[in-house]
Amino acid sequence: MKGLLQRVSQARVEVAGEVVGAVDQGLLVLVAVEPGDTREHADKLLHKLLNYRVFSDPQGKMNLSLSDVAGGLLLVSQFTLAADTRSGLRPSFSKAAPPALGAELFDYLVAQAQARHEVVATGRFGADMQVHLVNDGPVTFLLQI
Repeated sequence: MKGLLQRVSQARVEVAGEVVGAVDQGLLVLVAVEPGDTREHADKLLHKLLNYRVFSDPQGKMNLSLSDVAGGLLLVSQFTLAADTRSGLRPSFSKAAPPALGAELFDYLVAQAQARHEVVATGRFGADMQVHLVNDGPVTFLLQI
């Protein structure tokens, strides 16, 4: 399971011109589910997302987590993040989970996030989404579980 974490001052996801998820200060996370991923992988990713220290403390050092700053968490499914790009000029999606497994684990991740964190928003699994964000820093990390 992969999560491309981006620290944002604001972010939103639109589907067909309708805002389906939005946060102010917090994290936008693009999530890819790969074959063999389990709920345990989703739990580990969520633990990292809530506790990874990417927000500045009063001294300007990245010592605070999403939980510490009570920021928003915007989760967006992104199967293309699992693409194999090592050869050729066209990505292979053989490393992406089948849609049923992707949807199941993404929904599980969202439900667990909502149970553990106050502000959680999402995109819409499988939809053609437009993602708007103001990357704060920029700060971007690829988390692989």
